[in-house]
Amino acid sequence: MLTLPGVERVDIRMGANVTAGARGGRLNLPMKNVVAVASGKGGLGKSTVAVNFAVALAQAGASVGLMDADVYGPNIPIMMGVRRVLKAANKKIVPLEAHGVRLMSMGFLVDSEKPLVWRSPMLHSTIRQFLSDVDWGGVDYLVVDLPPGTSDVQLTLAQLVALTGAIIVTTPHPVALSDVRKGVAAFQQLEVPIIGVVENMSLYICPQCGHEAHIFAHGGGRQAAEQYGVPFLGEIPLDPSVREGGDLGQPVIVAAPDSPMAQALRRVAEAAAQRISVLNYEQANQGLIQIMEIL
Repeated sequence: MLTLPGVERVDIRMGANVTAGARGGRLNLPMKNVVAVASGKGGLGKSTVAVNFAVALAQAGASVGLMDADVYGPNIPIMMGVRRVLKAANKKIVPLEAHGVRLMSMGFLVDSEKPLVWRSPMLHSTIRQFLSDVDWGGVDYLVVDLPPGTSDVQLTLAQLVALTGAIIVTTPHPVALSDVRKGVAAFQQLEVPIIGVVENMSLYICPQCGHEAHIFAHGGGRQAAEQYGVPFLGEIPLDPSVREGGDLGQPVIVAAPDSPMAQALRRVAEAAAQRISVLNYEQANQGLIQIMEIL
């Protein structure tokens, strides 16, 4: 922990002056930060967190892209309410846009009723094309919604670009938490920093009386983060409006900006953005930090 004499408190606000992470990987792309959103299993709300995280960043003034890397189950077009056809310009695919976020998904390219039956080389090629053949325009953040679990997509992404970090989404109950360790370990093995853990479906708040019910237990996400030595980004309550908004293509942070759900998601986005800034600072000033720690 770094300290300065006389400084008792530091307040950080998320804004559009976004610092850049390290460039690298095989593609060396121009976007400032590439952030992966992952979960140990399906059904934990990973895409919901990715969508609202991206929109929250855009609402704060940052330029944001959202890449749907869940090739077999692309949900981003539905959740962002986009059905238009892709176009090309200057030999690049022009990403679609909704709620201030640029979008790319396999859902824009194939019939939603037809399953994809692909081997790993096809996945690798698709992720590479989504990164290099789409005109992302050097966004401040490229948020990547990963498929659940640990798969070839995570490995391909880490090989192709220098990820700023990964956000791990979980729920409080023990079955989900058992997979947090696998997700954290997988990214650490790939030398990808962990931005933090998000606990989704943390509690249910009754809209009539305001009573809080811990349907799936409570606090497991924070405990897992502490156990594995990574930051805890926050808790997101369970709310039917999330499902309704996702079905209608209206993220809750847009449809109900003053709701407890939207406020919680916005706090998570702010915490993640602050953590990204710290990671970028530490990376850029690693030598100086080592000297200060010695002193």
